[in-house]
Amino acid sequence: MALTVASRAAGGTGRGAVSPLQLIGVLAAVVCVLPLLGVVAAALSGGTADIAAADLIRYALTSAGLAILVAVITGAVGTAAAWLVVMHRFPGRDIFAWALVLPFAMPAFALAYAYADLFDVAGDLRTWVRAGAGFDLPIQLRSLPGAAFVLSCAFYPYVYLAMRAAFVNLPVQALEAARSLSCTARQAFLRVAVPMARPALAAGVALAVMETLADYGAVQFLSVQTLTTGVVRAWFVYGSLASAAQFALPLLGAAALLLWIERAGRRGRAYGTGGARWRPLPVTELRGLRAAAATGYCLLLLGLGLLLPAGWLAWTSLDVTPEWPRLIAAARNSLALGVGGAVVTVLLATALALASRRFPLTARLASVGYATPGAVMAIGLLVPAGWLWSMAPGGSANVAAGILLLLYAYAARLMAAALEPVDAGLSRVTPSMIHAARGLGAGETGAALRVQLPIAAPALFTAGLVVLIDVLKELPATLILRPFNFDTLAVIADNYARDERLANAGWPSLMLVGLALPPVLWLSRKVAHARPGSP
Repeated sequence: MALTVASRAAGGTGRGAVSPLQLIGVLAAVVCVLPLLGVVAAALSGGTADIAAADLIRYALTSAGLAILVAVITGAVGTAAAWLVVMHRFPGRDIFAWALVLPFAMPAFALAYAYADLFDVAGDLRTWVRAGAGFDLPIQLRSLPGAAFVLSCAFYPYVYLAMRAAFVNLPVQALEAARSLSCTARQAFLRVAVPMARPALAAGVALAVMETLADYGAVQFLSVQTLTTGVVRAWFVYGSLASAAQFALPLLGAAALLLWIERAGRRGRAYGTGGARWRPLPVTELRGLRAAAATGYCLLLLGLGLLLPAGWLAWTSLDVTPEWPRLIAAARNSLALGVGGAVVTVLLATALALASRRFPLTARLASVGYATPGAVMAIGLLVPAGWLWSMAPGGSANVAAGILLLLYAYAARLMAAALEPVDAGLSRVTPSMIHAARGLGAGETGAALRVQLPIAAPALFTAGLVVLIDVLKELPATLILRPFNFDTLAVIADNYARDERLANAGWPSLMLVGLALPPVLWLSRKVAHARPGSP
């Protein structure tokens, strides 16, 4: 859910000895890079690859096709929703401003389960229509377009958030100039607003594509073979670290490219604003059919991304009796990993933000992990995992080793996601505050603990919620690194889905939504009112 590192953290003079917090920040950056180096080393180790090069190419082409489809769909629907909410007034607009972010609470694999079941029902309708009316209905979810539809429903909020922020900060003068040149509202949108917001569009689409390439549960269930499914398959089916690493290498290259696009977009987010004084945007009142269409469009996005699949899962789950002891234990494990991952990641991200003033390269290194799929991160940790498991061959020590590896993987992947709000919160601390604390005898670490961190406490809480949401929905890294007989809600849902027991899979999926929805709701309300002129 992270968009960028907004600014450098205030604090320190950048001279003198390295403080303990700065040293921890440097180590946090190293933490993010080591698993990626492990992937490269495993791919180049000369081990036997059990999957043909043709399969690797086929999986890569499928991933590229899926990424392109998701990029086009999310870019279009997210941009349109942001323009409607920012520039128009219609029934429900104030609610949709924050509610359109709520699909973040719905894991992509849960969407796949719900729509697969729905399309099975539609398949019965297809058979009836074909027999009675003599023509066919093109209903097929287990395909590349079907996977693109499901993932677009899950990831369009990335584009919506980025474009909404860009549109809210558009200079009114540019829109007024377009209207004075006889441009219609549609022409002003296409010729002025979208070109000026193109850095944000590129960044939002890049984030959606990152998540698409990282997804495993949805594409695996929909029988779409991507590079991420290849990574997991190479490890679980063939037990080949070399093959898994070779599948992971193209993902690393794609992640680096997408990260560059996202960062370049963020650097250009103020393109075209000039130095003009900010004024509230003129809002157009929609009436009649146009107002109904705007409300219907936003409701459709919210319904496809959350309301319809969650409602269908709830309806079908009523037919089965849940395994409550197992589900409660899995919910406890999911929540424990989420909270633990959030605490560890935010602590390391805070140290990293404090160190980035003196060592700017650390923030760039940490950003690489966020663009890396969880399956790739897990493959990079398999070698140290083998060492830990050999030293802790069984019992509680083995469980502890597996949990430590999971927390490592979560922190390495989500460090940049936590770094954005942490760094933005620390930027509120002015240099004069730091100098005053140092003048009263506090060292660099003391000034951070007594001044910077208390001021940035709300931002640290926000960062923790961001990481918590992502950890709750994480599947491939948890599948690969989890201790034996240590299930999370995502793992149980995946196990049920593999057996085509979708009604049973609905219970853990809905419990995941229940755990993720409160923090997503809080964050969405915060984002909706975070900028001047927000509706």
